[in-house]
Amino acid sequence: MSALFALATSLMWGLADFGGGLLTRRMPALTVVVASQCVAVVVLGAIVVATGAWTEWGPQLWFAVAAGAVGPVAMLAFYKALALGPMGVISPLGSLGVMVPVGVGLLLGERPGLLQYGGIAVAVVGVLLAGGPEFRGAAVQRQAVLLTLVAAFGFGAVMALIAEASTTLTGLFLALFVQRVTNVVAGGTALYVSVRRGAPTLPEEGGLRTVLSSLPALAFVGLADVAANGTYALAARTGPVTVAAVLASLYPVVTALAARGVLKERLRGVQAAGAGLALLGTVLLAGG
Repeated sequence: MSALFALATSLMWGLADFGGGLLTRRMPALTVVVASQCVAVVVLGAIVVATGAWTEWGPQLWFAVAAGAVGPVAMLAFYKALALGPMGVISPLGSLGVMVPVGVGLLLGERPGLLQYGGIAVAVVGVLLAGGPEFRGAAVQRQAVLLTLVAAFGFGAVMALIAEASTTLTGLFLALFVQRVTNVVAGGTALYVSVRRGAPTLPEEGGLRTVLSSLPALAFVGLADVAANGTYALAARTGPVTVAAVLASLYPVVTALAARGVLKERLRGVQAAGAGLALLGTVLLAGG
């Protein structure tokens, strides 16, 4: 069951990244982040009220607050890195965040079997290759690499923190709500600072009308991201974190396949090989 939850996480994160990428072609990235998370807050708030999840308030929710604070910082660092360096280098490096929850699992005493260790190694290599790394002709600024590593650590930290934020299903709803409220506060603050500095917050074409017409897509991105965090927390609770984290980090493969299916982008040979290795790693992990 843990493996299924983790694979569902990859599917939803991959589709959310794909949808978010499409939206950022039409409007500022920070606007996409804040707007999509606002929709998630409204939906999660309704779920918390309907299920009575607010009764499970406790000190463990500080993990959710921390995850909510780290997430926007990681995302903004990642977007900045993409602006400075070639995507074919930055995107695969960003997936190195999987090392954080894997490291936490090992520190907590988890010891995967030999077959699972092999699956972890194969899957991680597959994810890196699926991003389509550029092995030559791609000059990368040191700042871009540092920002990418900050983003990767942030993404991994969110995975580790949200897994510790609840012990029950209704508690998970509350934890996700707290995380998203913190996301909106942190992202909204960054958006305010951006406006003060004169940066645009609305699309050049259509302005607010474009944002309103994109609400269904923004809702999908925000809710898919929330659902992915939820299924990852369940995966980490019902099985080894080391395995759940790696399986949940297969989302670059989903994003690449979505681009192939929807945008008709052709997969490079290295991406196809990476997708195959990721699948092989998944089989080894499940078999172990």
